Amino acid sequence: MNRTEIERFLREDIGVEDITSQTLPSGEVVADIISKDEGTLAGLSEAKSIFRYFDISTSPFHVDGDHYKEDEVIMSVKGEARDILLPERVALNFLSRMSGIATLTKKCVELAKGVTIAGTRKTTPGFMKYEKKAIILGGGDPHRFTLSDAYLFKDNHLKIIPIEDIFKKRLYFTKKVEVEVETIDDCVKAAEYGADIIMFDNMSAKSIVEAVARLTQLGLRGKVILEASGGITPHNIADYAATGVDVLSLGYLTHSSKWSNFSLEVQS
Repeated sequence: MNRTEIERFLREDIGVEDITSQTLPSGEVVADIISKDEGTLAGLSEAKSIFRYFDISTSPFHVDGDHYKEDEVIMSVKGEARDILLPERVALNFLSRMSGIATLTKKCVELAKGVTIAGTRKTTPGFMKYEKKAIILGGGDPHRFTLSDAYLFKDNHLKIIPIEDIFKKRLYFTKKVEVEVETIDDCVKAAEYGADIIMFDNMSAKSIVEAVARLTQLGLRGKVILEASGGITPHNIADYAATGVDVLSLGYLTHSSKWSNFSLEVQS
């Protein structure tokens, strides 16, 4: 996390100055960041960077990716009281948002029992790389970071260009081609034309099982990576994991994850 990023987030929260903390007398204090729930830790590296920007010393008791329990001291900080309280909320927001995503991702990874869990581009503008990092820390795959990472022809693309023409327009041989399908026939067509990845979009688990069986029957299953996406949650993830796909991508990881809860408490 570089200085420019830190300053952008701080400027958004602080405004001109922290008028409350400016009323405090000068003096050094120690404060603890304490967990209020249980989960998978993410955002600790960012929180440390934020405090260190103000020359606050940090003593972490965990590393990102660790499992933590309720009422644990995650990290202690020491320095000028005003300088600790000024970035407190920004640091805690990073911990809370990222740990919430990592915790949910970890749960989904465990429920999927070996099928790769991936994120989507349903992320918060300006915060995507941190949400993707949290998915990685939870044991998931970030999926694409940008539109330039891979070809992904979705339903709106395919209303304009048919599947059979996709490969005539391909410019970058180093980039994989993923095709989103909503029917078994389109799945077969995409595989026959040479898609690297096929995404079953908003298809039922039953329909995906039938599509996988069709690909297997035609000798095409081993030539493609199969991904299911759309409407997958912790409540139905086991059903989709059992369909025979390789990857499950969930916007749920970012748009529906609950924030974890941390507090900063001054000790002396």
